[in-house]
Order: sequence, then C-alpha cells, then structure tokens
Amino acid sequence: MQNFPIQYDEPLFRPPSEAHSLIFQITLGCSWNKCSFCEMYTSKKFKTRSQDEIFKEIEAFSPYANSIQKIFLGDGDPLVLSNKRLVPILQKIKATFPKVRRISTYASPMNLLRKTENELVELRENGLSLLYVGIESGDNDVLKAIQKGETTQTTIDGLNKSKKAGMDSSVMIINGVGGKEYTEQHAIQSAKVLNATQPKFASTLVLTAHKGMEHYKNRYLGNFEELTDVELFEEMRLFLNHLELENTIFRSDHASNSLVLKGNLGRDKKRMLNQIEEAIQKGSGNRSFIYQGY
Repeated sequence: MQNFPIQYDEPLFRPPSEAHSLIFQITLGCSWNKCSFCEMYTSKKFKTRSQDEIFKEIEAFSPYANSIQKIFLGDGDPLVLSNKRLVPILQKIKATFPKVRRISTYASPMNLLRKTENELVELRENGLSLLYVGIESGDNDVLKAIQKGETTQTTIDGLNKSKKAGMDSSVMIINGVGGKEYTEQHAIQSAKVLNATQPKFASTLVLTAHKGMEHYKNRYLGNFEELTDVELFEEMRLFLNHLELENTIFRSDHASNSLVLKGNLGRDKKRMLNQIEEAIQKGSGNRSFIYQGY
C-alpha cells in the first residue's frame, strides 16, 4: 500500500500482537493520562473524533476490504465513548470489511464498569471481541502510588464483567513498578487478580522510564527504589508461584524483558519457574531461553 489512505495523529500506539492490524483512531490520546509510568499520550490533549471523520477513513480502505482481517481501535481508551457512538462504528467496520475476524481495543477496568452488561454484550455482538487491559499491578498500594485510578476490586470486577459479556482480555503487569518497598505485595496481589479473572492472555514487561528514572520518581506517590535485575527475577518468581491459572497464554517477551518466558499457564508453570531460577543463579537473563514449543 504505497499511498496510505489515511494520516494518523501521532504518536500512534498499538499492542505488539496487533502489528498486522489496520488501526482506526476513534479517540485521540487518553482520557485519564495521569499514570506515573506512562508517557504514551502526554504530548496529546484527549479528544474524540466525529463519526464523519472515522467513516471516511473506513471507506478509504474499501478497495482493500477482502484482505483486512484484524482491526485495532485507538487511541488510549475508546470505551470511554457511549455505545451510541461506538456501535455505528463497529457496524460500519463489519459492513465494509466482510472478512474481518477480530476487532480489538485498549480498555480500562473503570470504563468497563461504567457500561452495563447489556452494553458490553452489544459491543461484542457487533464485533468487539478482544480487550487489552493494562492492569500494571493488582495491589492497592502500588495502584495508588502509580496514580492508576483503579483498585484491586475495580480491576477484578471490570475484567469479569467483560468476560461475562463474552469478550476476551489480554492483561499486562509491569515487573518492578512498585519498587523495592512493594515488590512482594505487588507480585502476590497481581497473581491474585489474574487468578480471580482467568484472562485468555497475560503478559509482563519491565518498568521502563522513558524520560529517566528521576522523572518517574517525581510522578510516583511515595519513595521509589528501583529493583536490580536479580530482584526483578525474584519478583517474577514470586508472581508465578502464586499464579493458579487454568489455560492462559502467557508472554514475557517485550523488548524490556531480559528474561523471555513464553507458554501456557498453568501447563508450563514449572518450566518457566525453572528458567527464572536459572536466571537468578546466573544473575542475568538470557534471550536464548525463548520457548519454541508454543
């Protein structure tokens, strides 16, 4: 596609697994935009886009309709919009792209809770089937420190509400986000949230301060002391030890992860714990640990 039909309002972000998806920006920026660790949308002021704008962009891709199978809706949290605005967009997508098999978006637990069960079912019936939810932590102290605007309970309730509506979720935890003070409770409580929600997909990445650690500390509500590599591995070991997942596809293979873990939890839990133990003994990660069997 030499002449791309639309021009994005940058920066533009999407999950790694949406690398081959067509992206439509339904909103610009993030309506919350206060998280201590996140710099994704700090250069943008949150705003919604008109239906006419979005429909024109969808129509611009109609010549390629039969080759488009996955679509991601940006930016940070389109589900802040009402169903009155979202459903026509989903219907337009399905009418334009007959072979689309998945529509996905970022979502916050709080925005899921603001919708009724019937509203979530309506979105799923119109094609929205996968939600990417950055949990970051399952611990209330950590969530407060990183200014997430969520609690342990809102996270569990939001994920289970969308699951009941028939939506899949891909949840993400940040290794090291609570520093040394909260490392133990961060690991244990995050595992408890996943156990209570049993997401289809789960992943971890390591805290990365894109504007420097001092900038992160200034936004963090408390005293933050960064974990060493070995302490990050130990936090991951504690996290995995407390996981009781039945059939969750797990990935810890973000660019920030020096120790790559991939597999199915709980089937591959013992193998991954062995990999972590080996990394702790060596004092460093090893990207050759990538599991090729899944």
